[in-house]
Amino acid sequence: MIVAGIGCKRGTTVEEVEAAIDAALAAADETREAIEIIATSDGKGSETGIIEAAAARGVQLVLVKPAALEAAGPRTQSSSPRVKELFGVPSVAEAAALAAAGPDAALLVPRIVVGPATCALAGHKDGA
Repeated sequence: MIVAGIGCKRGTTVEEVEAAIDAALAAADETREAIEIIATSDGKGSETGIIEAAAARGVQLVLVKPAALEAAGPRTQSSSPRVKELFGVPSVAEAAALAAAGPDAALLVPRIVVGPATCALAGHKDGA
């Protein structure tokens, strides 16, 4: 299972979210079908671009609560001072992907920034 964690600025379009997901998939050498879940902070749950990206891909959208983001925070690899200030974690995309993929998941691709959207991929490297 691969989870795409998404972070974005307000008003980010579905096309911009998709561009970030596609860039992360390319970095992982994975196909579009590899994504099973799109995850983000529950504070981003009303972002139409993220909602529409999950719907277009036919995958579940998981809204991660702040406590779960914080629990995954130590496993993140990149950091944005602004995101840390606003959300309490170094990277929403990475923390959301890790939280939704489970406690034994690892980052497959750290946060990639494409315009106003970021995407990180998390899953199980051993195929579990």
